[in-house]
Amino acid sequence: MLRLAYFVSHPIQYQAPLLRQIARDNDIDLEVFFYSDFSLNEYQDIEFGQKLKWDIPLVEGYNHSFLDCWGSKRRYSFLKQPVARNIFEQIKTGKFDAVWVHGWGWLCSIQAILAANQLGIPVLFRGESNGMRESTAIKLTAKRLFINWLFSKIDAFLYVGTLNRKFYESYGINRDRLFFCPYTVDNDFFRQQAADANKHREKFRKSLGLEPGRPIILYAAKLIEKKRPQDLLAAYRMLSPDGIQEPEPYLLFVGDGALREGLEVQAQAIGWQSIRFLGFQNQSKLPPLYDLCDVFVLPSSYEPWGLVVNEVMNAGRAVIVSDQVGCADDLVLDGKNGKIFPAGNIPALANSIRWAVDCGELAGRHSLNLIQSCSFQENITGIKSAWAKLSCSY
Repeated sequence: MLRLAYFVSHPIQYQAPLLRQIARDNDIDLEVFFYSDFSLNEYQDIEFGQKLKWDIPLVEGYNHSFLDCWGSKRRYSFLKQPVARNIFEQIKTGKFDAVWVHGWGWLCSIQAILAANQLGIPVLFRGESNGMRESTAIKLTAKRLFINWLFSKIDAFLYVGTLNRKFYESYGINRDRLFFCPYTVDNDFFRQQAADANKHREKFRKSLGLEPGRPIILYAAKLIEKKRPQDLLAAYRMLSPDGIQEPEPYLLFVGDGALREGLEVQAQAIGWQSIRFLGFQNQSKLPPLYDLCDVFVLPSSYEPWGLVVNEVMNAGRAVIVSDQVGCADDLVLDGKNGKIFPAGNIPALANSIRWAVDCGELAGRHSLNLIQSCSFQENITGIKSAWAKLSCSY
């Protein structure tokens, strides 16, 4: 049996069901170490601009503990974040076979990697970097120096998708150190919740004041600059047959953030009744919206992955993403289950929406079939494959 220590910043809503699944596996003895517990309580989300409290269990069903740390409970900057007192002792006394670390943005993650190196314990690493984010030459040089140093201390890389794998390869990581461990959501939960919502779809539609039979375009993300909701509003205006009449589809914005007020002012100025702002919706409230929509759009200018795309695909819906969304290469088959458009190209986005409205039902079936191969089981298989490789050399 693999005795595995997992180090991660805080309880994360997307990861909790995966950790429960791993904990149930007879071949893995999992212990999770968090650097912070801030997400267990109500907290202020800077990008949403409001207080959040998750309505799903985050730490049930798996062994876990919180590290004893100095400093802030959150990572506000390089200097203002937790620093662990006891990572070395936790790993040493736990007699772990391997250490799994998520991301390098937290100092505690670096501490865990270095402690494992000192103890001669192999390190598995999982992150979401994809090489798409632009930076200055000085920052790129500093980043490359840091990453080369860090990667020399890691034994196996659990890549979440195609761009993430290419990122590791660009730093000289050989294929025999790469193991597929995709970014996933709880497919069973979202699929079942969408199926349950389907029974009450028309009642839900009526409660939102939406006319029956009209298609629905859904945006569900923070209303902030990098998510580009303003591009979607501009593209939606191009769907009008004459620039005056409102388009046949409705446009629903789900989420909150700094751009919301300005978007609402623009929408009011247009004068259409087909644009709605529903505000932030907790995770358990999203499946009925996924079931209700015909087309889902994520037009971000930078998105490391986009797990919301995984979620909505479990409802069997067409998905449209920009070419700067990390999951595009893995989850969107252009012209099959959705469309990929150049980020910022509003006419291309409008054309993609037209295609999806026309082909939504068929595209949705492709989405549902495709997402089944991106499940928790692939994560467990990836971890086991990495350990099988490492156990032969340690």
